[in-house]
Amino acid sequence: MGRDLVKRPRPTHILRSTRGPQNERTRDGCGVSAGGLDRAKQGVLGLGLDRIEGPAKVTGVADYAYEGTPDGIAYAAIVGTPVGSGRILGIDVSAAEALPGVIAIIHDDPRMPAGESNSRAMPLFDTDVILHLGQPVAIVVAEDQAIARDAAALVVVRTEAGEDRFDVEAQPVDTAPKIGFLPPIDNGDLDAVMADAAVTFDRTYTTPVHFPAALEPHATTAWWEGDKLTVRSSNQVIGGARKTIAKALKIDADKVRVLAPYVGGGFGGKTGVGPEAILAAIAAEIVGRPVKVALPRRQTAYMVHHRSHTTQRIRIAADANGVILGMGHESVVAQNDDGEFLEPVPFGTLPLYRGDARRFKTDLVRVDLPASGAVRAPGEAVGTFGVECAMDELAEQLGIDPIELRRRNEPETDPVSGKPFSTRRMLDCYTQGAERFGWPAKVPAPGSVREGEWLVGIGMAASLRGNFTVEAQARVRLEADGRATVECDMTDIGTGTYTILAQTAGEMLGLPVAEVNVRLGDTDFPPSAGSGGSFGAGSACSAVVLACEDILGELALRMNAAPEELSLHDGCVSAGGRSVKLVDLVRGEPIVAMGKTGPGAESKRTSQASHGAHFVEVAVNAVTGETRVKRMLGVFDVGRVLNRKTATSQITGGMAWGIAYALSEEGIVDTRTGAFVNPDFGEYHVAVNADIPQLEVHFIEEIDDSANSVGAKGVGELGISGAGAAVANAIYNATGVRVRDFPVTLDKLLEGLPAV
Repeated sequence: MGRDLVKRPRPTHILRSTRGPQNERTRDGCGVSAGGLDRAKQGVLGLGLDRIEGPAKVTGVADYAYEGTPDGIAYAAIVGTPVGSGRILGIDVSAAEALPGVIAIIHDDPRMPAGESNSRAMPLFDTDVILHLGQPVAIVVAEDQAIARDAAALVVVRTEAGEDRFDVEAQPVDTAPKIGFLPPIDNGDLDAVMADAAVTFDRTYTTPVHFPAALEPHATTAWWEGDKLTVRSSNQVIGGARKTIAKALKIDADKVRVLAPYVGGGFGGKTGVGPEAILAAIAAEIVGRPVKVALPRRQTAYMVHHRSHTTQRIRIAADANGVILGMGHESVVAQNDDGEFLEPVPFGTLPLYRGDARRFKTDLVRVDLPASGAVRAPGEAVGTFGVECAMDELAEQLGIDPIELRRRNEPETDPVSGKPFSTRRMLDCYTQGAERFGWPAKVPAPGSVREGEWLVGIGMAASLRGNFTVEAQARVRLEADGRATVECDMTDIGTGTYTILAQTAGEMLGLPVAEVNVRLGDTDFPPSAGSGGSFGAGSACSAVVLACEDILGELALRMNAAPEELSLHDGCVSAGGRSVKLVDLVRGEPIVAMGKTGPGAESKRTSQASHGAHFVEVAVNAVTGETRVKRMLGVFDVGRVLNRKTATSQITGGMAWGIAYALSEEGIVDTRTGAFVNPDFGEYHVAVNADIPQLEVHFIEEIDDSANSVGAKGVGELGISGAGAAVANAIYNATGVRVRDFPVTLDKLLEGLPAV
């Protein structure tokens, strides 16, 4: 790729190529090995380094969305509808306005949103239709948070009752084809194959509502400077948030700046723009002061999307040896009348096992509940409960070890598209996982292993998460002092983005990580796709690689050498038998380069995914039905491991989440009112330390040059995929009780437990 270098003298040396919409260094990010990484000598990429922003977080220096107090700050609270369906007849704010300290109560601005946004601008609040309980209808602005909260409780919303649709399972199913993220797939004649197969399997599994349950509240601080708006918000994808906010407020996007330098967890719930962000901006404009708002825990359940309840029918046709001839994964999910998101339940099933006849589709029911949307590992997190428990049941039906059944059905190419896999080490994950875990030659019969009053069992499941490279840009500055600065609008939601970008730039430019400054979470920086879909790390790091390659090209010119001859280490550049300090090559003028990456030819040519296998041992009390996970181990194929410590942390987090999904997490709806019975951490039971054993994570590292320029595949959502199913399979092996309605709570086990 040619370069059009800006000639000296200039205060900043900027590297440009002649391609790309803004003349950045542009590459499709797929199928091209990163030459600079291939020759790198610094040895920092892949190391398990501590997160570089860690000290700022643990000492309280890092500012989150609700922290920091601009001059003149006002506080806000949001008023929601008291019923779950019907119409709004009027809003009485007189009692609330009389409370001392109340600045304003806003309820009639046509820009006010009626709900959260996942993939588009939120609907404007120009309707009196009630979509769900707690739908935002007003915002109270006051001198302090307590006054705002008390005043919000005094606002009276008068309503007219409507027809309630709160019970997901009681609603009619809309079977018209839905696209969502995953169009329906119907290859071959599954019904005919099922009718003729030597062995068939047909079972239904259900998963409940799941909440994202991030630790940091959904919060925003907003202020205006003239006609320009700054929003400090807890958001995973600030480039998209900027566009959504601008559209909702009917202003140009270049008038909006979104800041999210630190985000305390998101798990998909912060991929869209919450109503609190729009309402804070409107309130700040009207009162002429900065306004901050944070959603209380119980209100979060209504103003932030959740994962839909699912009903999954799994059908498998196999020959007498267990070779799959056909598979169906047909699901039903729920969404309100305004929602567009469709949980892609069979997403992880698509390339997982062989079988020519394939039917994958997702139908919909409409309900009067808050919107459902993307929660960590949309599709795979819940879809693997169905397919991986089904594979376990089929293995027992056939009298085959569950690992062996999966081995026999490992596809050579993608069974839906026919594309070759970029890299796929699934069989190695089975082998290494079984060896490390101590998987027996013959699995004990269900309910046959006891330790006192505890029933002990083992289980396993496959793990898969599709890999994507998306458009991302990054700016890299090689400063006059020989240090480097990386800038992009990526977010770090606790995943280690700051650190892996520093490691990538340090590796390319031969600098220790301490010599690389990373600046994130500001829409004034080059745009990325943000944190979501497990594509952020690979895409953003690839953009950094491409920017650094241009810097290396300029350094090579100054060394009178070819780029491939350079060797960079600890701030020195060597080539042709001589070595020069990096700071001397910079010559007092920063060198700046832009890199841009995105999907390309290899994304179309190959089928890409991360893979893994979970192994679990559980103990179930034969008297009480209490389940304890004794140990859990996983082996994973994620391409290049960018940082072993943060990658391990991401996987263990997913495994812990899988344990919670299997045993406790369940958003319960009161079907009389549309209220969530357990919308806070007190009653929505996420896993705590006492629930989680020592989790063991191992990687099979093979750089995937088809994935992107750093050869890394998605990590974040892989750990949750299959984890819960492995726990459920182990519970069955321990007790002989097969639960298909998740989570596996003790009441579902007690009746079937063998006598002590």
